[in-house]
Amino acid sequence: MGPSESPTAHPENQEGRPKRLARRPRTRRCLLKGCDQSFLPRQSNQRYCSTECQKAARKWSRWKAQQRYRATKSGKAKRTDQSRRYRERVKSRKPTAPEADNETARVITPEDFFRSFLRPARLLRGVRTPATKSLAALLLARLPPRHGARPRKGAPLEAGADLKP
Repeated sequence: MGPSESPTAHPENQEGRPKRLARRPRTRRCLLKGCDQSFLPRQSNQRYCSTECQKAARKWSRWKAQQRYRATKSGKAKRTDQSRRYRERVKSRKPTAPEADNETARVITPEDFFRSFLRPARLLRGVRTPATKSLAALLLARLPPRHGARPRKGAPLEAGADLKP
C-alpha cells in the first residue's frame, strides 16, 4: 500500500491548529409535565432533571400502558373476569359472628355511683353564679375608648343582651 492521499492526515500538518475541547451539553427542560425545570444533563439521553421526576414519569408510563391495555378486547375480558372473581369471593365470605359475652351485664345503681361526686349542701351555699355580661361588653372590652364612644365613664354599653341562653 502506498501513502494516503490526504495531506492533512499526517501529524506534522496538524501542528498549527488548536485542539478542540469537548463540547458541554446545553441546558434542557425537564420533560415531566408540570416540572419544566432547566437542568444540565450528565448524559446525552437524560430527559428528566432528578430521580423523583424520573420515577414519576415511569409511574405515569405504567399507568398509561395499563389504560391502553384495558381498552383492548382481551384487556376488557380479563378485567371483567377479575371483577367476577372478586364478587364471588365477597359472597363466599362468612359473616362475622358477634362476640358472645360470657360475663353478665354489670348494673350500677345511680345513688351509689354518683354519691361520691356530689357535694354536701352546706358547701354549695358559698358558691355564687357569676353575673352575666352583655355580648357587646364582651366583644368590645379590649377596644380603647374613643371620643363619643360612651355617654359617660362607667356607663353600660348595652342593656338586655345575655350570653347565656
